[in-house]
Amino acid sequence: MELLLASLLMVMGQVGADQPNVSFDQLVQASHDAKNAAVQPAGTASGSPGSGSQAAVDKHDPQQDAPKVKGVYMTAHSAGGARLNTLMKLMDDTELNAVVVDVKDDWGYITYPTGNPELEAMDTTQKIIPDMPKLMSTLQEHQVYPIARIVVFKDTVLAQKHPELSFINPDGTLWNNGKATPDSFVNPYKKEVWDYNIKVAKEAAKAGFKEIQFDYVRFPEGFEKRADSLQYDKDERTRIQAVTEFVHYAREQLEPLGVRVSVDIFGYAASVPAAEGIGQDFEKISENVHVICPMIYPSHYSTGWFGAKVPDAAPYVTINGAAKDTLKKLEPIGQSKPVIRPWLQDFTASWVQGYIKYGKHEVEEQIRALKDNGVDEFLLWNAVNTYTPDVNYEP
Repeated sequence: MELLLASLLMVMGQVGADQPNVSFDQLVQASHDAKNAAVQPAGTASGSPGSGSQAAVDKHDPQQDAPKVKGVYMTAHSAGGARLNTLMKLMDDTELNAVVVDVKDDWGYITYPTGNPELEAMDTTQKIIPDMPKLMSTLQEHQVYPIARIVVFKDTVLAQKHPELSFINPDGTLWNNGKATPDSFVNPYKKEVWDYNIKVAKEAAKAGFKEIQFDYVRFPEGFEKRADSLQYDKDERTRIQAVTEFVHYAREQLEPLGVRVSVDIFGYAASVPAAEGIGQDFEKISENVHVICPMIYPSHYSTGWFGAKVPDAAPYVTINGAAKDTLKKLEPIGQSKPVIRPWLQDFTASWVQGYIKYGKHEVEEQIRALKDNGVDEFLLWNAVNTYTPDVNYEP
């Protein structure tokens, strides 16, 4: 099945404007990683860098009175601009009750002035959200559960300012992924990188966010092909251990502040073995977070997944299959299982051969598939934050 995914995705190029988080080349490589990775043995971790051990978790949910989240993605520009009013009306008029706001974005910019002198000194802040207290007050007024999105290891801004925290080519230049607008990553082995992102997360918690959602918690796609040629700091840990221990450490740091920790992860990662190449293990990450957010957009699955000729054109079938795989994947971790809150598709994937236009019916079919599997929470992705009207979010 992974080869079917890769073969179709290779000819399609980038995902496009409706999903900047995940490009098809990333999915191709991650699928290849997953196919060829050896499943890592279970273990325990102290959460300290260099311990070389995996995570066994004694966690508690600091937001036990949190609502069952039904939310949408909101860019920092929407949060700081006129679209905020439109999204608040959507919250008021529907069963939706949460927003995921970019606090550290896909480039690596912190999107509002935190007032933290250490973060301000990094010169990585842009004043996209001009008045964070006002935003939080507005969310509270509309009874909206606030979630802060922090893009972790994809961080072009920090990599350019501090190449020693990133990956260096043999010729001494900063590595990037070679896209038209190139991205760079910072090194998940570096404790400085961990602490920088956790500082941002602590400021978000101080601002009033109830949950910290980490995205891009991984090495660059295809990293195993260049790992031996790049210059970067590393130790005896595997890439899976380094990534897992960051998540473990982040939860230890943030849980006492009363905020949940969640992680975004490739949706199909629940259907394949661990991806050593990019350092992601679905089970190990899941047991270290309060909420796991698999990105199970139907457009990201190719011919044959879950028996669908065109998964994008079969939203119920695709989400039903993805939900079942997710639940099965998490069975072994028992009491450490987090809340499952998938990302769903509220955009039309016009780059997919055989795609269908997504509207009210298609969004409701995805939600219905989750509900039929006992999954009550979800998040909707639309990159420009224009969500389908008149959807019944409790079908």
